[in-house]
Amino acid sequence: MKNLKKRSGYQWFIEPSEKMRVPFIIFGDDDIIKNLDEKVYEQGTNVASLPGIVKASFAMPDAHWGYGFPIGGVAAFDPDKGGVISAGGVGFDISCGVRTILTGLKEDQIESVKDRLADELARHIPAGVGSTGRLNLSKDKIDEMLAGGVKWAVERGYGTQKDLQRTEENGIASGAVPAYVSDKAKERQKEEVGTLGSGNHYLEVQKVIEIFDAEIANAYNVTLGDIVVTIHCGSRGLGHQVATDYMPRMLEAAKEAGIELPERDLACAPINSSVGKQYYGAMRAGINCAIANRQVLTHLVREAFDKVLPQADLKLLYDVSHNTCKVEEHKVDGKSMKLYIHRKGATRAFGPGHPALPQDLRDAGQPVLIGGTMGTFSYILAGMEESEDLCFSSCSHGAGRAMSRTQATKKWSGREVVKSLAQKGIIIKSASMKGIAEEAPGAYKDVVSVADATEKAHLAKRVAKLAPLICVKG
Repeated sequence: MKNLKKRSGYQWFIEPSEKMRVPFIIFGDDDIIKNLDEKVYEQGTNVASLPGIVKASFAMPDAHWGYGFPIGGVAAFDPDKGGVISAGGVGFDISCGVRTILTGLKEDQIESVKDRLADELARHIPAGVGSTGRLNLSKDKIDEMLAGGVKWAVERGYGTQKDLQRTEENGIASGAVPAYVSDKAKERQKEEVGTLGSGNHYLEVQKVIEIFDAEIANAYNVTLGDIVVTIHCGSRGLGHQVATDYMPRMLEAAKEAGIELPERDLACAPINSSVGKQYYGAMRAGINCAIANRQVLTHLVREAFDKVLPQADLKLLYDVSHNTCKVEEHKVDGKSMKLYIHRKGATRAFGPGHPALPQDLRDAGQPVLIGGTMGTFSYILAGMEESEDLCFSSCSHGAGRAMSRTQATKKWSGREVVKSLAQKGIIIKSASMKGIAEEAPGAYKDVVSVADATEKAHLAKRVAKLAPLICVKG
């Protein structure tokens, strides 16, 4: 990219030109930047042209082409300066996210029952396209879930009060308005609460194979050799329908507000407009849907472990989302401002001392979870104070795709992937061989490089490295 300039070892930028209001800043090492899809630069600079954007349009080290915004994109908007809210800046899988659960076990305790545990998890966790769960919710019950999030699930016996404290925003997205979610979206969700879904969603049993920061790991109660469980999924059909419903309305709202869009996928509405307010309420309800979904899945995981390893004590480390818009207070040029922070394929990463963190994690900083895919590593990180000034306390969410699903299925077969991973001691459970091929480890960027660049760019600090043992794929 000819206009790209290097600001530091891990920060690059494109200066504002033509219709750009702010710079486009991307984080990564030389190799990440060298191999970056050109479309990311186009999308990042397009975002930089939107009204009310503050400071810069950002892209994380795992950035790749997305819908409107790049995946790995972060942008903050000031509602008092004509700032906008964009469905493409949140993503179609609203509040897709990751939670990691501690088990209190070591590998030698699960080795003899590993196959049985894999089978039990596969039986307990509904996964794949069109999968349905044990809950069948009426419209009124869905509205309660959309308003209550994790609190709704816990009140119905699907978790503990501690689970609430270890979820972003204490397990309830404020500002949710179920009435702004269409009946069609609710209909799609009535049997999907407590399901994994498809695509890149997964449930993994993992082993801690490396500790980078012993002090923070101790605060997180994570030690070498520990067995943990990580769940990656989102708001299922409801979130997708919310985005589908509001995209055309945002196109009209942008036109009425005189906003010139560089592409239709960047459809947006002024935050203070009726469409903007309604989308925000519906999107926040979608966040509650996603975190309630992951909470019910956590209950199912606990049930499965109880059947095979009753001595396990499954406690939630943390739950973070990576397709959201949140109202947060940040300092810009020394002034505190309430901004609408879009994080699409990017994770909130509050540093040590932040008042939004639970008291027992506050000194260490927020746990940040970067997921791999099947045969690749995952990471537990901690938010860093520097990230606040760099990019509104945001960081990478995963490895990021290196090739399309179509390209992946041309290069690998699902059976080949399963066989290859079995030779490494990794058990894969999935109803779809095509889905496994689409999510083959080689279809993604090197997560080790992404995590390393995330730390060296001062976005989040590596705490522990995880290796997969069992993977239930959507």
